[in-house]
Amino acid sequence: MYTQEEVLTFVREEDVKFIRLAFFDLHGKQKNISIMADQLSRAFELGISFDASAIDGFETPNKSDLFLHPDPTTLSVLPWRPNTGKVCRMFCNIKYPDGTPYEKDCRNMLKKAMKQARDECNITLSFGPEVEFYLFKLDQNGEPTKIPFDNAGYMDIAPEDKGENIRRDICFTLEQMGIIPEASHHEEGPGQNEIDFHYSDALTAADNTATFKWIVRTKAASNGIFADFSPKPLENEAGSGFHINVSSSDQSKIPNIIAGILKHAEELTYYLNSTENSYNRLGECKAPKYICWGNQNRSTMIRVPATKKTARLELRSADPECNPYLAFTLIIYAAIDGIKNNLIPPAAVEENLFDSNNSNIAVLPDTLDCAKKIAEESDFIKMVFGK
Repeated sequence: MYTQEEVLTFVREEDVKFIRLAFFDLHGKQKNISIMADQLSRAFELGISFDASAIDGFETPNKSDLFLHPDPTTLSVLPWRPNTGKVCRMFCNIKYPDGTPYEKDCRNMLKKAMKQARDECNITLSFGPEVEFYLFKLDQNGEPTKIPFDNAGYMDIAPEDKGENIRRDICFTLEQMGIIPEASHHEEGPGQNEIDFHYSDALTAADNTATFKWIVRTKAASNGIFADFSPKPLENEAGSGFHINVSSSDQSKIPNIIAGILKHAEELTYYLNSTENSYNRLGECKAPKYICWGNQNRSTMIRVPATKKTARLELRSADPECNPYLAFTLIIYAAIDGIKNNLIPPAAVEENLFDSNNSNIAVLPDTLDCAKKIAEESDFIKMVFGK
C-alpha cells in the first residue's frame, strides 16, 4: 500500500504519464477520468470535479458538482498499457465541494459497514469472491455473438478447453496488479470459465472484483472474443454465479452470520440479482432458490464448505452483474443483525433441492419487480441505504 507522498514519488520516478481516477455508479459500473501526471498533486489536495448529473442515480443538473479524491493505497500500474509513459489507476472517494463524503459513493457505504462491524461486534469479515463468466466469439463486424468460444465442460483441459491460455494471461495480469489468483478452470457451460482469488477485507475484495472484471473484458477483447458476465447468457446452459465466501475473525459467530443473511435474504435479492436475466438463473443448474443453508450442499442458498482451515460460509445466490460494493455492504449489515441479536439458523438442509419441491422452505423472489418491491418496503434496506 502506498501513501500519498509515495504515489507522487512513484509517478515521478517511474515515468507515469496518465492516471485514471476510477469510481462506480450505483449499478457497480466502473467510470473514470484520466488526468496527466502533473495534475496529481491537485487531485490529492483539491479533488477533480465531474458532472454528477451525467451519472445514473447520482445528482440533478442544478446541483451537479462532485469531486474525486484518489485513494493512494489503491495505486496500480495497468500492465497492458505501454511501459514508456505508464498508465496507473487509483480508486477514488467521492465528496461534495465542501469535502463531505458523498452518501451514494458505494465504496464509502462499504467502509461504513466495515467500521460498524468492528465497533459494534468487534469482528472483521473477510470476503473471497468466485466469479464465473462466458467467452463468446465475435461476428465479422466485431460484435458479440452467442456462439461459445469452445464446447468444453467442467474442468476439461486443452484442446477441448480453448480458454486455457486466456485464463493464464488473466492470472498473470492479476498478479501484476497485486491480486492473488488461487484457482482457475473451465466451468460447466460451453465457453464458461471461473477464476477465484485470495480472500481479503471487504473493500479490497470489492475493488479486486471490479478490477478482475475489467481485466477479463480487456484480455478477452485483445484475443478477439467477448467476455460475458450476464447471469444466464444461454437458455439451456449453466448460469454464471458470483459466489461470495465469508469468514469472520471470530469463528464462533459464523452461525449468527448465517442466520442474519437468511433473515434478510429476500430483501437482499434485488441487490444480489440486479437484472431481469438474473431470475432466469435462480433455481437451475446449481443456482439456488431456496432460503436455507447446508453443509457441503450446493443446492442451498448458503453452503458451509468442508474445510480443514478457517470456517466460512459461501453465499451462492448472487450473480456477476451485481454491484459488489453494495452486495458486501448488505451482507455485513445482515451479519451485524445476526450477531447483535444472537440469531440462530434453522437446521441444515441435507437434501438435494434441485431434485425436489420442498414447500416447507421459503424461496427467493422470482422476478426483478418482486425483488424490487420487497426492497422498497424493507426497513432493513432503508436503515442501510436511507431513502
